[in-house]
Amino acid sequence: MKLTVLKFSSQDCGTCHRMAHYDAKVATELGTELINVMLQDTNLYRRYRKVLLAQYPNKEGMGWPTYLLVSDPEGDFTIHGALRGGMPKGEFRQKLAALLPGKA
Repeated sequence: MKLTVLKFSSQDCGTCHRMAHYDAKVATELGTELINVMLQDTNLYRRYRKVLLAQYPNKEGMGWPTYLLVSDPEGDFTIHGALRGGMPKGEFRQKLAALLPGKA
């Protein structure tokens, strides 16, 4: 099963920008694909909005950025975990790896 990391972020978010220096690389190293869903990219945001709202129906409790680990994000998706807010590269790698089956 191929897992995808959906990163919900904003152009105005400094933490999102800082994490962009390493989040995609870490996701790839762990065998997943990262899709950066900027709120300003209305087409991409609309495409994955249903996934975000399944985890955060009122967007309460979201962090900037919010990462959702999902299978089949284009179809009948399943959310396998979430990470919220900024963190250093090592912590991000550790937390994302802990969400992956057989990687922790």
